[in-house]
Amino acid sequence: MPYNSFSVGNDCQLVVMGPFGRVDLAYVTGFEVSQITQSVRVDRLDGIQLGAELPRGWQGGFSLDRGSSAVDDFIAQIEQAYFTGQAIAPGTLYQYVTETDGSLSTYQFDGVVFKLSSAGVYRGDMPVAQKLEFFASTRKRL
Repeated sequence: MPYNSFSVGNDCQLVVMGPFGRVDLAYVTGFEVSQITQSVRVDRLDGIQLGAELPRGWQGGFSLDRGSSAVDDFIAQIEQAYFTGQAIAPGTLYQYVTETDGSLSTYQFDGVVFKLSSAGVYRGDMPVAQKLEFFASTRKRL
């Protein structure tokens, strides 16, 4: 439920569908996503500048505290499939955002590939923070 007249982090829920099924992330502490574009600029002879931003996908990442082996196992399964010559299908990511008016916005990221950019630092009495990054070909609103 929205806290106020603006979105806060707990207004967002995420579902990761990897190439081998759903991945349940235990303790997601952050999620970031940004659009990738290719800039096109036209310098007309009459001095008017024109521009366009061509969609080139989406990139982002999950910050999480390791609560289980789910992310490590997910990446290990993809890596093992690669080394044994198996086809690795891209995944899908769903983002659900509870809006301030109580409605639900749903976004689907398609053609998603993942990498574990940090499997974590293990230290006494500290959570093991991990970073799972992704690239998606497209995002659409459902």
